[in-house]
Amino acid sequence: MSQLPSKARVVIIGGGVVGCSVTYHLTKLGWKDVVLLERKQLTCGTTWHAAGLIGQLRASANMTKLAKYSADLYGGLEAETGLATGFKQVGSISVALTDARKEELFRGASMARAFGVPVEELSPQEVKDRYQHLNIEGVKAGVWLPTDGQGDPANIALALAKGARQRGAVVAEGVKVTGIKVEGRRAKSVSWEQNGEQGVIEADHIVNCAGMWGHEVGRMAGVNVPLHACEHFYIVTEAIPGLTQMPVLRVPDECAYYKEDAGKYLLGAFEPNAKPWGMNGISEDFCFDQLPEDFDHFEPILERACNRLPMLAEAGIHTFFNGPESFTPDDAYNLGLSLEVDNFWVAAGFNSIGIQSAGGAGMALAQWMETGEKPFDLGDVDVSRNQPFQGNKHYLFERSKETLGLLYADHYPYRQKATARGVRRTPFHAHLDANGAVFGEIGGWERANWFAEEGQAREYQYSWGPQNWFGNQAAEHKAVRTNVGMYDMSSFGKIRVEGRDAEAYLNHISGADMSVAPGKIVYTQFLNRTGGIEADVTVTRLSETAYLVVTPAVTRPKDQAWMRRHIGEFSVVLTDVTAGEGVLAVMGPNARKLMQAVSPNDFSNEVNPFGTAQEIELGMGLARVHRVSYVGELGWEIYVSADMCGHAFETLWEAGQGMGLKLCGMHMMDSCRIEKAFRHFGHDITCEDHVLEAGLGFAVKTAKPDFIGRDAVLRKKEAGFEKRLVQFRLTEPGVMVYHNEPLIRDGKIVSCLSSGAYGHHLGAAIGMGYVPCKGESAADVLASSYEVEVAGRRVKAEASLAPMYDPKSERVRM
Repeated sequence: MSQLPSKARVVIIGGGVVGCSVTYHLTKLGWKDVVLLERKQLTCGTTWHAAGLIGQLRASANMTKLAKYSADLYGGLEAETGLATGFKQVGSISVALTDARKEELFRGASMARAFGVPVEELSPQEVKDRYQHLNIEGVKAGVWLPTDGQGDPANIALALAKGARQRGAVVAEGVKVTGIKVEGRRAKSVSWEQNGEQGVIEADHIVNCAGMWGHEVGRMAGVNVPLHACEHFYIVTEAIPGLTQMPVLRVPDECAYYKEDAGKYLLGAFEPNAKPWGMNGISEDFCFDQLPEDFDHFEPILERACNRLPMLAEAGIHTFFNGPESFTPDDAYNLGLSLEVDNFWVAAGFNSIGIQSAGGAGMALAQWMETGEKPFDLGDVDVSRNQPFQGNKHYLFERSKETLGLLYADHYPYRQKATARGVRRTPFHAHLDANGAVFGEIGGWERANWFAEEGQAREYQYSWGPQNWFGNQAAEHKAVRTNVGMYDMSSFGKIRVEGRDAEAYLNHISGADMSVAPGKIVYTQFLNRTGGIEADVTVTRLSETAYLVVTPAVTRPKDQAWMRRHIGEFSVVLTDVTAGEGVLAVMGPNARKLMQAVSPNDFSNEVNPFGTAQEIELGMGLARVHRVSYVGELGWEIYVSADMCGHAFETLWEAGQGMGLKLCGMHMMDSCRIEKAFRHFGHDITCEDHVLEAGLGFAVKTAKPDFIGRDAVLRKKEAGFEKRLVQFRLTEPGVMVYHNEPLIRDGKIVSCLSSGAYGHHLGAAIGMGYVPCKGESAADVLASSYEVEVAGRRVKAEASLAPMYDPKSERVRM
């Protein structure tokens, strides 16, 4: 094809709304030689049949920022390109039919205020006043978001494509990508065909915006893009006389959403048990296709809808539509630089929110590609969060049955996925299961979250208040604070760093000093150029040429990819050894007593002080113990080769019977860590949070030359802080906080909680959050009065910069 170049700076694969947005934003940044390839026609996959709902409130501040950007962008595209996008700011109403949903909506309204999104809570009558056609029987409350809107999905995409073309992009339809050539860790070229003609485009960058083909296109480059298509149903009525413009209406308890358009209603559904589609691939001819009708599947939704909106019962159905949408294992889209190939980018798997997300996602990805660094924290959607096994097609098929429905399910705290479970189990799984463990799942790992008592149902009973395991967590928490508890930490990532340059390499990528003796454990962060935190890790020196880096369970692939990309000329080898060792944590004032009962080794402060590791005998086997703690107590993390894990558990468990050893879960660890104000990566600390403002300056050694982020740390010391991470204790009993609750300083919302949990020892809900403090001292920050808004109600909170539990960290050094 004469219009296709043989070389390009970037090739974007896929001409849906997301591919058009990425193309548009790259050209807006001044990129030249930009090529978009679409296998058939622009928008012909999923975009053309999208409902076009454009909401602004998402589950985090940055995701909300992207959605707000999309709405602003679509509102101005017509003036730029001459193509109408159909964008109308009609507002939206979500209604609750249960007390739990009311709590969720009102907590969301509080979050909206913290994120700067206009919002109003509504009584049932106020819902009726704003939506006259609604039957409010059973309605408990509602929430009004006046700046939400709707638009024409296909025209939005076409306007973005036209804007890109106007700045020189090549947007080619009817061109199928047949292969991607990869050498080493870089993609070199894209092969294409059209009507029997074939060609190759060499490219500096490749972007996978292939939508429901994203998994397949990723595989061409050896890149994991977990997503699976599901059937998505909606109906469009005949014209309804007298029907005028209405807000978007969502009734999640009935799995339904409603959009008025041109005097007709569109009724769509996110049913709990979805129908996966395309398990055996997608037809070569798929283009603006519909899937077979399944009225029996949709009928229960329609029946409830006719009761909720009685005028539907009198309206004829003009269109019954069934089309595919792609969903990911965690209902968050895939965006960013791939783990496997250093110039292959992904923007795919948008879980039926592609229209409202595309503008912001395209902007964020373009900025990331321009600078090489994320413009702000994108951890919620970063493609690097995915685990390698999650590309397994059978896994995706099973999980996708659930994820579509979760969009409108109750979003309870601690909610666990029900499908595709049991893929990854630690060496202690059977032992924990036999002793009452109730498992949760993260990154595929089955982890004991809490332990049921004899006769207690081993299940979650969800609510927004204390859940059925609250007392179990309290007992586990007490055991760790007053006696001894044991829990499984095997899922945490373990990366072995070996080679003659291991010390120099780790000193380059770490804020702390890695020039320590073998056996020493160092807590540190990997920083970016702005002083933000890319990873929060502990590093143990095993020998002169070997270290062990321990990361959170779900960030291991991301952290290892980041480490690999910064090897440069250093002579080191990185190896994931997570599965090779099980880890049991023994924590509490009597931890030393238990260790002495199972091993002849010396666990005294003189031989094994806090922050050191040693090889030991354990029962009849061997282990390595690390004296560190994420719960703020005396204790050891015990690393055991997988073959000896069963023996190690049985030895410790038997020895602990006479001293009240209690098995504990991850919920206990979270409640203990927040009392101690230990930071949680991904919530309290992210790539956009400066290490000093996060209160982690003690882990950064600027006397050490030439480490990533050093200049940013020195600049921050000179310029002063703009915010500080503060710990809060709510003064009203019974209130629960989780994260993103608005934080109020002297009567004004200034930010929101980055994380929250109940502190059983401190006897109250505990949260952490950043307080803006430019030009202020630490004393100034603490001199203010604070409140936390929970579901529209403000609760007083005490503030502290030092940990409220054991502020001098004396207990870990007992």
